[in-house]
Amino acid sequence: MCALRCVSTHSGCSGTAWPLTDVDMLVPGQVNIVAEATVTLQSRKGRSRASSQLKAVMKYLKPEPDADCLLSYKANHSTEERFLLLGFSDWPSLQPVLFTLVLLCYLLTLTGNCALVLLVMRDPRLHTPMYYFLCHLALVDAGFTTSVVPPLLINLRGSALRLPRGGCMAQLCASLALGSSECVLLAVMALDRAAAVCRPLRYAGLASPRLCRALASTSWLGGLCNSAAQTALLASRPLCAPLQLDHFICELPALLKLACSGGRDTIERQMFAARVVILLVPSTVILASYGAVGHAIWSMRSSGGRRKAVGTCGSHLTAVCLFYGSAIYTYLQPTHSYNQGRGKFVSLFYTVVTPALNPLIYTLRNKEVKEAARRLLGSLGRTQARH
Repeated sequence: MCALRCVSTHSGCSGTAWPLTDVDMLVPGQVNIVAEATVTLQSRKGRSRASSQLKAVMKYLKPEPDADCLLSYKANHSTEERFLLLGFSDWPSLQPVLFTLVLLCYLLTLTGNCALVLLVMRDPRLHTPMYYFLCHLALVDAGFTTSVVPPLLINLRGSALRLPRGGCMAQLCASLALGSSECVLLAVMALDRAAAVCRPLRYAGLASPRLCRALASTSWLGGLCNSAAQTALLASRPLCAPLQLDHFICELPALLKLACSGGRDTIERQMFAARVVILLVPSTVILASYGAVGHAIWSMRSSGGRRKAVGTCGSHLTAVCLFYGSAIYTYLQPTHSYNQGRGKFVSLFYTVVTPALNPLIYTLRNKEVKEAARRLLGSLGRTQARH
């Protein structure tokens, strides 16, 4: 009786016999190799024979799991796949600079967005639809960056990062869900600004608390549905070796380049259609909303009203241009023309830099937020003075 041993993980398994009389030389780690060789055999008869031989080896070694469990575990190829994320290892001199920049941006993102949420919650004067949606945007930005930055910092501190397939799919799902939610939320915020500028007298009735909650929930749910659909489509397709990404995250365009040729065009068309919906539909709503805003501003007779409207909408339009410009470049180009080397720098901008800039964009030119911050700091100072 004999078992087959694996000669190379790249060349498959050879037919070299391993006498069972030599099982005393085996260790459990080598049994795992034999199990891997067993499940890669093409012949059903060969697999059956090797399986029975493996059971004998396992019985000899008396491991905790039985051989059937081990074989079924090894037969699931997804558990064995690990993705190699090269990150910025091809730019070794740039890695320390990027590490410092990414860490500062991450701290600024968490601090700025958490402070913005705290201000809106504490100050009743900011309990308006605009700041309600701004709170949701701050939460999305903080979560979006958190799904990307920790593994990126690990990558920048050392060599390339290895992620199991499950970890890679989880990161893809989280970043897609939060990024898609931001797409929809920016469109909702544009609608809110259009209603405030174009219908100021009816705005309080139009932007009711119930409608605001429904629109915010739609943003989160839309992002989650888009992410679940695209992740499921990608997970259902086999990916061809080597599972190597010239990227710092498991991003959809980079993963699609690994998809095997069988049915690749079909899945790419389905996923491209989903990306068009989640990017172009909200961007169309944003363009239409700001077209109406521009027309309303042009019709205003008061210069003070114009300045106020431009100041209110300008910060949001800046955030929209920063996010949508890089996202459309990344996701709305054909997979065959996607360049991972350039793509990872664009991704670095919209996943790390833009969320750090958003709190500054929305607060530096906003008198209401500045006054709320002064009132909060003043109340904290008075409280400390009493104690």
